[in-house]
Amino acid sequence: MTSDPAEKPESGRGAPSEALGLLTDSAAGMEERAPASVTRVGIGSNFWTDLYHHALTTSWPRFMGWSTVAYFVVNLAFALLYRLCNARINNAADLDLLSLFFFSVQTLSTVGYGVMAPTGHMANALVSVEALLGMMINALSTGVVFARFSRPRAQIVFSKAAVISKRASPPVLCLRLANVRKSAVLAMDSELSLSQFVIGEGGYPTRIFTPLKLLQARMPELRFIETLAHPIDSSSPLALLNREQLDATYARILVTVRGTDEATGQAVLVQHAYEPGRILAGRRFVDMLSQDKQGNYHVDYRRLHDHEQEPGFDS
Repeated sequence: MTSDPAEKPESGRGAPSEALGLLTDSAAGMEERAPASVTRVGIGSNFWTDLYHHALTTSWPRFMGWSTVAYFVVNLAFALLYRLCNARINNAADLDLLSLFFFSVQTLSTVGYGVMAPTGHMANALVSVEALLGMMINALSTGVVFARFSRPRAQIVFSKAAVISKRASPPVLCLRLANVRKSAVLAMDSELSLSQFVIGEGGYPTRIFTPLKLLQARMPELRFIETLAHPIDSSSPLALLNREQLDATYARILVTVRGTDEATGQAVLVQHAYEPGRILAGRRFVDMLSQDKQGNYHVDYRRLHDHEQEPGFDS
């Protein structure tokens, strides 16, 4: 633990200087710990029963890759069916598999150029089944792609590190966030909490969340940048825990922001976590706002993560 001897706790405010022991005193000491590995046991595969959720949450490269593979497999399966059933397809010489594959592509997509056409009951029956399946696949694929594009996402960026002002009394934990969209986030609610794994009743580990009071948790809008501040007074859990205790409980400070996008009217929700090693004592954020000679304001988002040593703070 390190403390600033110049800072003296006020009477009745507890000993907030104790909280500074869990913080890193310089930017050079900032560290990032790998998250603890968690293995889920006793849960069966839910891929097919929750296929829509998987299709929405997987990455775009994986989504496009699996879509391409599925498209190829379905068309190849119907090409093999046409060949095995000796279905007569005009201009598909000798039931050539490649020609049947391209005929299946045209049928599944309901394009139907007219060069190759089914002849006979068997061929028309298979074409009817594939055309029906193709309409269903096209409808579902269109819905999934639209849902992926239309998912509400908040373009809110958090500072890489949180800082704490040791000049204040009590000290104040600060973190900065910025809205990188031109449209504002309206009716923004912020929530700060301390997440820990502790040994609960019966000796079993459990995860607990302790609220951290914010000076201003609700704001009418987030248009550019905002700083969330938590005073480390006698009621704050951070005033009672040191760095070793936080590391032992895999502690993280979670910040959750929710609001409504001004342009789309959709609810947005975003969360960010700070490890104890990402909290710097005796530092302050560099100002992002400036004004030119004409009186116009400029917001420099390149300085979102920048911080500097507090004047008069001896690290």
